[in-house]
Amino acid sequence: MKVLKFGGTSVGNAQRIRAVARLVNDGQTKIVVLSAMAGTTNQLLEITNLLRQGKQADAARLIQDMELNYLLTCNDLYSADTWKQKAGAFVRNIFSYLRSFSAADFHPLQEKRVVAQGEILSTTLMYYHLQELGVTSTLLSALDFMRVDKDREPDYFYIEQNLSRLLSSPDSQGVIITQGFICRDVHGHIDNLQRGGSDYSAALVGAAVHADEIQIWTDIDGVHNNDPRYVDGTHPVRELSFDEAAELAYFGAKILHPSSILPARKKNIPVRLKNTLNPDDEGTLVTRDCHTFGVKAVAAKDAITAVKIKSSNMLLAYGFVKKVFEVFENWKTPIDMIATSEVAISLTIDDPSRLDDIKKELLRYGTIEVEENLAIICVVGNFALDTTGVVSGVLDALADIPLHMISYGASEHSVSLLVHAADKQKALRALNDHLFNLNR
Repeated sequence: MKVLKFGGTSVGNAQRIRAVARLVNDGQTKIVVLSAMAGTTNQLLEITNLLRQGKQADAARLIQDMELNYLLTCNDLYSADTWKQKAGAFVRNIFSYLRSFSAADFHPLQEKRVVAQGEILSTTLMYYHLQELGVTSTLLSALDFMRVDKDREPDYFYIEQNLSRLLSSPDSQGVIITQGFICRDVHGHIDNLQRGGSDYSAALVGAAVHADEIQIWTDIDGVHNNDPRYVDGTHPVRELSFDEAAELAYFGAKILHPSSILPARKKNIPVRLKNTLNPDDEGTLVTRDCHTFGVKAVAAKDAITAVKIKSSNMLLAYGFVKKVFEVFENWKTPIDMIATSEVAISLTIDDPSRLDDIKKELLRYGTIEVEENLAIICVVGNFALDTTGVVSGVLDALADIPLHMISYGASEHSVSLLVHAADKQKALRALNDHLFNLNR
């Protein structure tokens, strides 16, 4: 069995929903995980913001506008009046539910309920469309099997046991439609997976059912070798290892979230990234066994802050690095890159929200320098045997760009460089011209 996930743009309007229905209607049993229609989650979050601010009338107007757009989608999507009426009644019921929330007593648990309606809408409209087409299909609520534990991590045992139970029911046949992103917390309240959203859901479902393949469908032909927003002439990377895909996802490749690889990696399930707008393209295949060497792709991560801790007490002192790391751990702030010398540690973070608190603690150990508006450029590939001079090629390509930090050796799959944000686009283009011309 395969698990297919379709993002918000893939189900963004009636035409896109029809295209996805054609893709999944091949006579094979599969599980289809859907995001909310494009823009819906942002609008639902805006409704929750308005309710928190006591702006009931503004929230009501936004709800009315959304309801009208969904009713127009229903009128476009379905052919028979009976299905238009059924879908319309469902949509009205959802938006009536949204109107039931009061700004006077709106609280965080209700926010999750509001936001969850996006996936409930998209999956139900898809299910009704398949039913109208006569396609054997089943609508399975993610709230009946997807759960996080007390640490808000996926409860793998619960997910596998309950999904297996639901799929073994005689009522679960054909194309199984379910929601991405949404789940329940350990207390049974509606929650969401946050990191990775629907991609994460698809990977968790794929791992739970021991899928033959997990497919992530978006609006681009897989992972590209560079960021097409800044670099012309990029091309899809046809094969990546899990390690390479994780590096790219973590360091800025928008097509995939870092967390979404983990469940597939644990069960050694191939992940294929494909384009809904170009379904015949093979996309990118991510597997454990990928033996090609050299540079695969370049990615960039924005909004990076560098912190430098300098102390003469560090010289020949054991335990200093541990103390510094504990400060960041105490304030729940992950570190991206790190470099050390005899008397200093330089590191980068992408979440500066607790930086003032961190600095206060670090001042016990030495002087602190902070630099903002930086970007990490990550060159990803298989460098286990650097016979092609990848690292020297990277440095040659960036000879005219000031480098604030370099990280190489901790991983066989990446070279990371810290540059000023203003130099990011120039760096991406220089690496593209130098490295990929070199590969050819």
